[in-house]
Amino acid sequence: MTKQIWLNLPVKNVAKAKDFFWKIGFSFNEQHDTPSSTCMVVGENHFVVMLFEESLFESFSQNKLTDTKSSSEILISIDAENREEVDELAKKVQEAGGHIFAEPAESQGWMYGFGFADLDGHRWNVLFMDFAKLS
Repeated sequence: MTKQIWLNLPVKNVAKAKDFFWKIGFSFNEQHDTPSSTCMVVGENHFVVMLFEESLFESFSQNKLTDTKSSSEILISIDAENREEVDELAKKVQEAGGHIFAEPAESQGWMYGFGFADLDGHRWNVLFMDFAKLS
């Protein structure tokens, strides 16, 4: 039935959003780029996150955008290889101009992660999960 799933996110400025995500280590399939969108590829399975200019996104969704300064519609989670990768990505996010809303820390005794907001206020959660410590 379903061949693939991807995520569409509205952004104020496609070029700035692309630069931010490039700086923190994501890659892009530029074959699918247009002046008002870009195709970000995440992880080993090449999960696609399409970044669309806000007006184009609104035309697709036929709905108003969430004000990311005051509310969240989604929390996007990323799996990290280890604690060091979590810390490294947190540093890159800060250097690229993102906002860390939850500093790297241990949670529930078996997870280590942090949370950040990208340039458009979308919230991301980066976690290393040590299932050997899960009880």
